[in-house]
Amino acid sequence: MAARKKIVILGGSYGGVSTTHYLLKHAIPHLPTGAYEIVLISKSSQAMCRPACPRAMISDEMFDQAKLFVSIAKQFEQYPKDNFTLIHGSATELDHEGRKVYVKLATGDLETIEFYALVIATGASTSSPLLGLNGDANELKAEWENFRKVLPTAKSIIISGGGPAGIEVAGELGEYLNGRPGWIGTQSAKAKVSITVYTAGSEILPILRPSIAKHAEDLLSRVGVAVIKNTRVKSVEAVDGGEVQANNKVVITLDDGKRIDADLYIPATGTKPNTGFINASLLTSDGRVDTNSSTLRVDKAGPRVYAVGDVSSAARPAVHLILEAIPVLYANIKRDLFLDSGAEKGSIGEDRVFKEDTRETQMVPIGKSKGVGAAMGYQLPSFLVWLIKGRDYWLWTTGGLWSGKQWAKEK
Repeated sequence: MAARKKIVILGGSYGGVSTTHYLLKHAIPHLPTGAYEIVLISKSSQAMCRPACPRAMISDEMFDQAKLFVSIAKQFEQYPKDNFTLIHGSATELDHEGRKVYVKLATGDLETIEFYALVIATGASTSSPLLGLNGDANELKAEWENFRKVLPTAKSIIISGGGPAGIEVAGELGEYLNGRPGWIGTQSAKAKVSITVYTAGSEILPILRPSIAKHAEDLLSRVGVAVIKNTRVKSVEAVDGGEVQANNKVVITLDDGKRIDADLYIPATGTKPNTGFINASLLTSDGRVDTNSSTLRVDKAGPRVYAVGDVSSAARPAVHLILEAIPVLYANIKRDLFLDSGAEKGSIGEDRVFKEDTRETQMVPIGKSKGVGAAMGYQLPSFLVWLIKGRDYWLWTTGGLWSGKQWAKEK
């Protein structure tokens, strides 16, 4: 019996889990029985709603933990076992010419997997270990636990980065430590904890128009958060001389030479694509996978290689753009699989085309009841930002996504 063709998917978050469900539901059942196998490789055994980290890191009481973290294996029990394999590990090297992926398993063992098709959906790592699944879910939970031990006694907190992550962290901590503002819109009492956001930019939230960013600054000030613009954090040293971690006192050096003590420091200066295992010839100058922005194929890597999500150059990193890309990615993978299995080109149709929506779209909660944002170029009132995102940071959307219900119909 001929060996089954492996469709390998790297990454167990939004892009990888969604693509796996889509293929198992809508492609594999229509291909020759037993000829293909989906192999999902994830460095974490659990998927989680990463946008929720700015609030979730404060306390387990903020979210239902059973919904915040879900077992990846459990989500795929619904499919025939012969069609799907989950590997707990991470890719260490991609040989795109030999069409092999080298994987370090969670056990420490090494495994080599030959692929027929490959989807790179390894995402990006956050600058702070508090703000994303940079490793296994248990590592993230341990970081939160250590942070929570020192948070109640902190009197000064510095956050670097004026993007959505930094502003959301500042708003959550400001409200949690300093209290909600009064009804008249001003801070109800003197801030108990000094919280400062430093950004190298001339404005915070650069994706949004300046007037919205200014409103965000006003909301932050009401929970005791100061914003310092045009100032970069140059270096950070632990007071005890050890490694800088999420729970130790530090000395911050700014780009003007000024040094500031802080009880806690949280870097929120963007993300770094998880592409260390990929040959530089397949990457763009910013380290992402060089992806055809229309078809989502990685043309330089040979046939049937694709990339999606934060790791891909096809669109700016954003969850809503990942979800818009998934049906296009699936359609083109399915087309390639069907053509290679002998289907007539005329019966398959043409490639489906992805086009990034570049309209002003971003929602930034500031605490549990306020927020700023825009959608498709239209400014949103604070209430709508709360209703759509701020009440639970998208947790209301992830149940259907992780389980595959969101992809029940072929779009």
